[in-house]
Amino acid sequence: MLGEYPIVGRRAAEIAASVERAVGAGELPPGQLLPPLRELAQRLGVNANTVAAAYRVLRERGVIETAGRRGSRVRSRPSSTPREWIGVDASGARDLSSGNPDPALLPPLGAPLAAAAARAAERPTLYGAPDVVPEVAELARAALDADGVPAGPVAVTSGALDAIERVLAAHLRPGDAVAVEDPGWGSLLDLIPALGLRAVPVGVDDDGPLPERVEQALAQGARALVVTDRAQNPTGAVVSATRARELRTVLAAHPSVLLIEDDHGHGIVDLPLRPLAGGTDHWALVRSTAKAYGPDLRLAVLTGDPVTLDRVRGRQRLGPGWVSHLLQEAVGGLWRAGAVDAAAASYDTRRAALVRALRERGIAAHGRSGMNVWVPVPDETGAVARLLASGWAVAPGARFRVASPPGVRLTVSPLAADEIETVAAAVAAAAGATVSGRLD
Repeated sequence: MLGEYPIVGRRAAEIAASVERAVGAGELPPGQLLPPLRELAQRLGVNANTVAAAYRVLRERGVIETAGRRGSRVRSRPSSTPREWIGVDASGARDLSSGNPDPALLPPLGAPLAAAAARAAERPTLYGAPDVVPEVAELARAALDADGVPAGPVAVTSGALDAIERVLAAHLRPGDAVAVEDPGWGSLLDLIPALGLRAVPVGVDDDGPLPERVEQALAQGARALVVTDRAQNPTGAVVSATRARELRTVLAAHPSVLLIEDDHGHGIVDLPLRPLAGGTDHWALVRSTAKAYGPDLRLAVLTGDPVTLDRVRGRQRLGPGWVSHLLQEAVGGLWRAGAVDAAAASYDTRRAALVRALRERGIAAHGRSGMNVWVPVPDETGAVARLLASGWAVAPGARFRVASPPGVRLTVSPLAADEIETVAAAVAAAAGATVSGRLD
């Protein structure tokens, strides 16, 4: 079954390390079926429980996946290979693939950081200080209240992915299933198997996750659901009022499911937030500063039910302890100043213009909010290559997909108004054929 490559070892740790080394070296390719437990145990002269323990370790590390009677095999994308590596060389082309915000819309950080440093000189942060700056907690909670987010304590983490990882780890165990949007955020699709969890794809449209697909995933045993409320990456979907009611109805029938809402679009989206929280026992909503204030701030605000927040903050205290109070106070100053009030309108203008220009050329395009536009294409690789040849680098849809049809993502933040028509014409030529506008 494995050709010339022998799995070796007498202990579970040795067997797992042997398989992991072979995967890293390319000797066990993606999709390679591994021997059944008893067969490998007999070959190695060990107990079947030892092999089972080794396979369990490999699943938890995101190296292999198990599909019941179909056996265990090397994952198609091991956790050591992030989706960001699926890309194109943008040298000599305009880069619309990165997903970065427009630097011209990011607020200057000098003054708020200097003010935070001045306060730190008077009142240094020492061990034993609260993990969240009280003023930041008050400002964050006031904004959440204004958007109808249920009451809950506030934590600060090092970005949205850090928050989501901590919430998942607080409730789930390796092997548990997590319902995720498809297409969806590539980093989240990497994180889930890296934690030893299983991603269950849920289709989306312009109004967010499809209720019937969510119901199906939860009925099949998914223990958590992750939803992007606005500026969904890569499709730009935003949960509408009607869709929010439908999803709350689904969640109410599954109160034990962990709900995680990602509102990374806060600050760059004018459309209202329609929170889903409140119908399940455990929930969390996270707001990142990355898109509105700059990725280097590495800060996100997290709220949720008391049990979830207590677990997250308790585990955080045993690791990094807290996110720098200098960064927290700088973000608080930016919030008070309304430093990104113009960003949402600017992204909306560019994104809407590109979607309109594409649809005028018969190309199905999606982008209701945020800074990205998703274009379904019949041949993803060919479309990316043709666009690159015409001077435009776009993100391959494979970064964001589990089972959904192919597409490409364009980030509008580098585009000027007079470039929209040129880009649309290039995409129309590269797409080759008009495809269905469905995302699932």
